[in-house]
Amino acid sequence: MRRREFITLLGGATGWPLAVCAQQPARLRRIGVLIGFAETDPAVRSWLGAFRDTLAKLGWTEGSNLRIEVRWAGDDPDRMKTFAKELVDLRPDAILSVTTPVTGALIRETQTIPIVIATVADPISSGFVANLGRPGGNLTGFALYEPSMGGKWLELLKQIAPGVTRVALLFNPATTVPVKFYMSSIEAAASSFAIQASTAPVHAKDEIEGVIATLAGNPGAGLIVMPDLFNTVNRDMIIAIAARSRVPAIYFVRAFTDSGGLISYGPDFAEQYPQAAEYIDRILKGEKPGNLPIQMPIKVPLIINLKTSKALGLDVPVHLLQLADEVIE
Repeated sequence: MRRREFITLLGGATGWPLAVCAQQPARLRRIGVLIGFAETDPAVRSWLGAFRDTLAKLGWTEGSNLRIEVRWAGDDPDRMKTFAKELVDLRPDAILSVTTPVTGALIRETQTIPIVIATVADPISSGFVANLGRPGGNLTGFALYEPSMGGKWLELLKQIAPGVTRVALLFNPATTVPVKFYMSSIEAAASSFAIQASTAPVHAKDEIEGVIATLAGNPGAGLIVMPDLFNTVNRDMIIAIAARSRVPAIYFVRAFTDSGGLISYGPDFAEQYPQAAEYIDRILKGEKPGNLPIQMPIKVPLIINLKTSKALGLDVPVHLLQLADEVIE
């Protein structure tokens, strides 16, 4: 009897570890997020919210099977470097990298942890990858611009402000992709419209007013505000100074026209964040980032601020209003 009881007990115990294993929770996955914008920027906070919401819809619940580590670096290169190292040292399963300079900081810290990019101007000219279709390595994601955009900005600026004969390209060399990336198309468009194009580099926000004031000192001035983290962070200042100086300006994203800028032509940054969440989901499920193509925007909205055009004394051509995806009145 004792032997049979022992065997019965032993037989029941053999199933016990399996039952315990079946009840073990899924492994907690960790995602790092490094953002090159200010934490107070409401637009960027909404993008991050869309990223989180999409992950939740895909089955990743924070506090259950997912932990997200968010760092806000603003436009400070030193903070980017510090936070890049800090996140890499946490050994996350993947990192969402927001903006071009942030991506540069992360690439210098790791060649192995998967990185998904968003709000990055051009990963090829920045030296992050050699091929968009098959990037290889540890980086993939969603890029924003290609070289022909430069010529389109100048063309649209000339259409909305026919009196423009000179344009300056506003950018900060420390936080943008090389301007030469766009120069070929800008110079071609400038030649066809008999416009003189020049660069206007700034290195700090207190230089912005002097550059625009100098530009406005002669008639026919126009401004192309280039894709640049610095310009995004300082967009309210740039818009205000351009308005005060009566310089028509074109911008690279609608956040500027929403804030009072004249005209913008550029991709919708917001749409990239649910897409980035989908890529991270695929990576967490085993796909390699180097096999996922870096995608460009399908649609590039044209937004016109009619209130600003009236303040500048500009009559927007009917054909341009018809082309616009949205007119702000």
